[in-house]
Amino acid sequence: MFEKKILLLRLVFYSIRAYFSILTRALTTSFKRTYYQFRFPNPTKPEDSKDKNIIIIGASFAGYFAAKIIATSLPPNSPFRVVVIEPHSHFNFTWVFPRFCVVKEHEHKAFIPYGRYVPAELVRWVQARVERVEKEQVVLTNGQRILYEYLLVATGSGATDGLPSRAGVDEKKDGVVLLREMQDRIEEARHLVVVGGGAAGVELAADAKHLYRDKNVVLVHSRQAVMNRFGVELQVAALKGLEDLGVEVILGERLVSENVEGKTATLSSGREVRCDFLIHCGGQKPSSSILSSLTPSSITPSGHLSVKPTLQILDNNHPNIYVCGDVADTGEHNPNARHAMQQAKIAADNIVLAARGKSKQYKYKPHWAESVIKLTLGLDKSVTHFGKDGTELLFPAVENDLALMCDGSWRHWGVVPFEDEYGESKTD
Repeated sequence: MFEKKILLLRLVFYSIRAYFSILTRALTTSFKRTYYQFRFPNPTKPEDSKDKNIIIIGASFAGYFAAKIIATSLPPNSPFRVVVIEPHSHFNFTWVFPRFCVVKEHEHKAFIPYGRYVPAELVRWVQARVERVEKEQVVLTNGQRILYEYLLVATGSGATDGLPSRAGVDEKKDGVVLLREMQDRIEEARHLVVVGGGAAGVELAADAKHLYRDKNVVLVHSRQAVMNRFGVELQVAALKGLEDLGVEVILGERLVSENVEGKTATLSSGREVRCDFLIHCGGQKPSSSILSSLTPSSITPSGHLSVKPTLQILDNNHPNIYVCGDVADTGEHNPNARHAMQQAKIAADNIVLAARGKSKQYKYKPHWAESVIKLTLGLDKSVTHFGKDGTELLFPAVENDLALMCDGSWRHWGVVPFEDEYGESKTD
C-alpha cells in the first residue's frame, strides 16, 4: 500500500510538470507567431528555398504533432519549408476502432479531417504513399520524387489483419464502409470468436457481449493472461471484466484453422469452437520498410528503427534523418500516443535547432507515466492503469459516452465535432 501511495504522489507531480510544460510551449509558440508577424509583415522566402524541405512522413499522433511544432517554430523568412506526406485522407483515431466495429452510427467520428491543426499556409500537404527513402530524396509510389534537407520518419505501425486495429484503407469513405460491414457481421453472428487478448481484442469482445447479450462470444489468447504485456492487477481486472459480461476466455491456446462452412475454429489443443465470425486482433508491426534499401542496418529484428537519444537514426551516415512514434526503437514496452507525441517534441525541436545551424541538445527518455492505458470493459465501464517496477495503480470508471469522447479529439486537432466537408457531416 505504501508503494502505491508513493507512486500516486509521483504521478501527481508528473501531471503538474506535464501541464506546465504544455502551457509553456503554448505560450512560447503564441509569442513567436506574434513576434514573427510584427518582425516579418511581408515575409519572402529566399530564392534558394525551393528544395530545402523538411519532410515528415506520416501524420498520425507523432508526425502531425511534429509538423505543427516545426511549422510554427520556423520564422516566415526561413529558407526551409515543411512537407507532410500522408496517405490517409483523414487522421485515423484508431483507439476507437474496436468500439466502432461493434456500435453503429458513430463510425464517421473515427476519421478526423486534416488541415486545421497545422496552419495550411505553413505546410505543403501531399496525400501519397512513400515507396522508399534515398539519401537526398523521397520516392513516392506514383513516381514523384521530393528532395529533403531533413527527414522525419513517423510511419507508425501497421496491422496485417486490418480492423479492429487498423482500417487498412486511405480514404475515409472506405474506412466507414469497412466499419459498417464489421458491425453487421458481428450483429449477425451467433457465435463470435475473437483471437488475441491485447487491448483491441479485450475491448471488442467486451463491447460485443455487452451490446448483444444473447450472443456467444469467445476470446482466444495464446498467453496465460489477457493484457499480458501489462501488470498482473490489470490482467486480473480485464479477465474479471470479460467474465462478468459472460465472455468465454480461453487462455494458452492458439488458433490453428477456421472451417468457414462448418462454422468452427480449431485450436492448438485440438478443441473445436463454434464460430460464425472470427476476428483477428493480433499484434502490429512497425512500418520501417521504406528505409530498408538506404540503411538496412538501422532496422532491428522487430522491425523498429534504431535511434540515438536525439532521435536521429543510429546510422551516422544519415544525421539528417530523425524517427519518432511506434516505428522508433526507444525502449518502451507498451508504446502509445503519449510516447509518440513526447518523441515528436524532441525530434521536432532538434530539427528546428539543426535548421537554424545550432547543435541538437534535446534527448528523449521514456517516462513510466506515459505508458498509461485506458481499457474499456463493456459499453459503460473502463479501467485506467499506471504501473512502475511492479507497483500498479488502477482507476475504475463509469463510461457514459458510447463514442468515447471523440468530440474532444476532434477539438484537439482543431476541428468542430463532427463537421467534415469531405462527405456527410453529422453533429449527433
